[in-house]
Amino acid sequence: MAQTRSRQDAEDLPDGISSLLDTDLYKLTMQCAILKYLPDVREGHIQIYKSNASDEIDPGCLSLATVTNQQYGNPSLGCQMMLTGNPELGNIVVTSEELEYLKTACSYLHPSYLQFLSSFRLCPSKQVQASFQISHDTDSEDDVGELSLDLAGKWVETILYETPLLALTSEAYFKFCDRDWNYDAQEEKAYAKGTRLMENGCIFLEFGTRRRRDYHTQDLVLQGLTRATATAAANGWSGKLSGSSNVHFAMKYGIPPLGTVAHEWFMGIASIKDDYEHANESALRYWVDCYGEGVLGIVLTDTFGTPNFLKAFKNIRPSPARAEQDATLTRIPGATPPSARMPDGDSNGYSEASEPTDVPISSGAEHDSNGQSEAPEHTEANGAEHLDEGRSYAQIFAGVRQDSGDPLTYIKMMRDFYDSQGIKERKTIVFSDSLNVERCIEYMHAANDAGFSPSFGVGTFLTNDFMHQSCEKKSVPMNIVIKLSSANGRPAVKISDNIGKTTGDSETVHNVKVSLGYIEKTWVNGDETTRWGAQDDEATTASVQA
Repeated sequence: MAQTRSRQDAEDLPDGISSLLDTDLYKLTMQCAILKYLPDVREGHIQIYKSNASDEIDPGCLSLATVTNQQYGNPSLGCQMMLTGNPELGNIVVTSEELEYLKTACSYLHPSYLQFLSSFRLCPSKQVQASFQISHDTDSEDDVGELSLDLAGKWVETILYETPLLALTSEAYFKFCDRDWNYDAQEEKAYAKGTRLMENGCIFLEFGTRRRRDYHTQDLVLQGLTRATATAAANGWSGKLSGSSNVHFAMKYGIPPLGTVAHEWFMGIASIKDDYEHANESALRYWVDCYGEGVLGIVLTDTFGTPNFLKAFKNIRPSPARAEQDATLTRIPGATPPSARMPDGDSNGYSEASEPTDVPISSGAEHDSNGQSEAPEHTEANGAEHLDEGRSYAQIFAGVRQDSGDPLTYIKMMRDFYDSQGIKERKTIVFSDSLNVERCIEYMHAANDAGFSPSFGVGTFLTNDFMHQSCEKKSVPMNIVIKLSSANGRPAVKISDNIGKTTGDSETVHNVKVSLGYIEKTWVNGDETTRWGAQDDEATTASVQA
């Protein structure tokens, strides 16, 4: 049994955010693509969304004590100081050691992007406005209310705020509001979950930064999963921890950083284009053009509904010879045009002098279960002639990520789609929506039976699974997300495959649904208000076993 941990034991670990790499990998890959194509796009706002509530404590609200940090004496000022006024947040820079790590672990990142990142700093005092509105003012520090965040600046800069602001919001809530918990057995709990997943053959990545309880909890989770990996290897189990979406922790624990692209890429492009019919294909085209075929090959399908996405997914990627003639509908206004040139330079398809973008996938390219691969070497045999054959995006991408709706329905939908396209290659499905051990095992069997390679992004279930000390009831995580709400002055929306995960301006959401012929869907397990449990829930099975 691991030693019991207390809050005092965490004092030698970072408090809040201390590294720009303490974020999800896809924030860096998207920032790289935005720098290349859309460096001057203005992002008007981002919003923080909450879904769960309780009569006892509202995990979407913060108390006055939280936002004042018990020292500022002014809610709005305290809120600003808590999330944006921390001098460390604006002073964090990528270290030389971190840059060297990115060059080797993330070789697909362009050299010019790494140069940009080497001097990049967040500027929260100018770019972030946080405010706190008390719901019922009783002059008590226990008064609760709504937290609002407003960001303004270039998209290429503000994109890195989402993960740290969510992590800081969660950490603040559990530091000042819900304090009835401790770190007891967190490492053992993660070890127990990891061994169950691996013993049952599940391949998964740790995906829990955004809604983690705090940095120390995520560190304990990685310690437990690392021990579970050793146990799995000793027993010859087929399951494994494939990596972490958190670049900092991947570096710390010597595991792969994993991730590709998020909803934000599709949302931003749709907002800029003001053309939702072609937004998915534009996003796919520019993404492949940036990184090449066979690299960062898992794609989200549900931003505007998976059925709509599949219409674009089956389209042929324009070859260099045809790009200028037949790809006007997928161009992004004001963006650097996708390249029609063949690559030169090193095996990643870039050079210091220029960054060509079409990297053909070789016939022997190997993907792991999360769609990652080494960028294939460019040769005459797999060069222009190969690209001119015309491959669809469904052929190019190693697989898809399921993040909303019924996973079992999704498996059937994707099987029918790939079959209709004559694609026999075994593709990957990465499941990432509200997972626990039992769901992972269920979806693994269903996906395997349908001819897919399943993988799982397991997040909040690992990094924010606590019980109240006083009553053995669940200390419910905050069900919060931050989503792009506008870009270049136009609203940005996400529709998803589950009505409960829709975000953005209601009028725009309605208009987009009508224009795309979107059909509303519900799912018996799609209740967003209880996705991580309720205040009166008993300890989970995994918690008891730990």
